[in-house]
Amino acid sequence: MRKTEEEQGARLLRYCKSILLGGGTAFLICLAFLFLAAVGVSQGILDPGLQERLTVVGCVLGSFTGGLLAVRSCKGRGLFVGLAVGAVLFLLQLTLGLLLYDTMTPENGGLGLLCGALCGGAAAGILGGGRRGSGRGGKRRRR
Repeated sequence: MRKTEEEQGARLLRYCKSILLGGGTAFLICLAFLFLAAVGVSQGILDPGLQERLTVVGCVLGSFTGGLLAVRSCKGRGLFVGLAVGAVLFLLQLTLGLLLYDTMTPENGGLGLLCGALCGGAAAGILGGGRRGSGRGGKRRRR
């Protein structure tokens, strides 16, 4: 019984490591997308009125790619891992927003960022985690 507890602890540690790595990757990709969007707005390519939509798209893209990274490294619980990556991304954004600005209100797009981060992570969990039983249906027994 002791061995299974150690295996569960090692699995939980691997999941947490993958989730944090995916959340960090998601944050960096979101920042890169927002930097490119800022360059597009300053060059006049993008309309400045699209600011809130571009931030939500950045959250979705970041959490999707970070979630894919995390889901592929730990098989089995894809949806849970993807949602956790989205939550980590939102918490990183919330922390950075509270450090840089005085207040954080949900009316300033916080709810959209949360939904975008969770939806991107969930999509990564659904699309990246369903490859568990690929060897079952391909072969048939002959009599």
